[in-house]
Amino acid sequence: MKLVRYGLIGRERPGIIDAAANIRDLSSVVDDIDGQMIANGGIDKIRSASVEALEIVKGNPRLGACVGNVRNMIAVGLNYSDHAKESGMPIPSEPIIFLKHTGCICGPNDNTILPQSSTKLDHEVELGIVIAKPASNIPSEEDAKEFIAGYFVHNDVSERSFQIDRSGGQWSKGKSCVTFGPIGPWFVTADEVEDPQNLDMWLDVNEERRQRGNTKTMIFSAKYLVWYCSQFMAMQPGDVIVTGTPPGVGLGAKPTPKFLKAGDVVTLGIEGLGEQRQVIVQFGTSS
Repeated sequence: MKLVRYGLIGRERPGIIDAAANIRDLSSVVDDIDGQMIANGGIDKIRSASVEALEIVKGNPRLGACVGNVRNMIAVGLNYSDHAKESGMPIPSEPIIFLKHTGCICGPNDNTILPQSSTKLDHEVELGIVIAKPASNIPSEEDAKEFIAGYFVHNDVSERSFQIDRSGGQWSKGKSCVTFGPIGPWFVTADEVEDPQNLDMWLDVNEERRQRGNTKTMIFSAKYLVWYCSQFMAMQPGDVIVTGTPPGVGLGAKPTPKFLKAGDVVTLGIEGLGEQRQVIVQFGTSS
């Protein structure tokens, strides 16, 4: 199933994509697409509903974040060997994890706002994971599959000057600004993703291909990351993990880095999980 949230910011409604690519309203089935819905068996309720009997949403509504009320957004750095190489950093022996403040989360096509003192805004197409049930100290990597509700597209928007140049070494500073966490367009349930470790992914800036990759080159797989994170924290339904990016980020461009500026248009997508589009706007411009 492809689950969506649509409507104005803060007033999103739950929906599902039907076989003809229409949005069908799910308000009669569940209150929202979020952790509470997942914990209360909402995915099974949706699966048993008659989709074709649900009302078709008219027009072209704004799409919100595909998962609402996210409690924790866990991020993984340098999870593609070729991206680590272009960043001039060694391949990690264990996953590098950090947190993105959930205030960064936004819809997949909302504008990206340049922070006031931004000088090195960058892009990162990533596979995202939705947690299905309470996860703490999962016994094995194989067991971790049961804790994955589904997947989505994420652009891990990054301000490299905050992330790298500012003292303290806290990656979260460069990853958590408002609109730095577009997720969606869809939350695709795990049963529809045959192999999460073989998905083509891409990102363009102003129609120029910047990133191209496949999740098969991830150093640590999706299920491994769920198992690994569970050894250090208790995750809950609706928490999300974003799993790193393939090469082609602006920071790694040769001979000169290519950072984003106001007016740039970023488009990105992952096979079977949909596409996003963001326009870069100056701070103070409505998103």
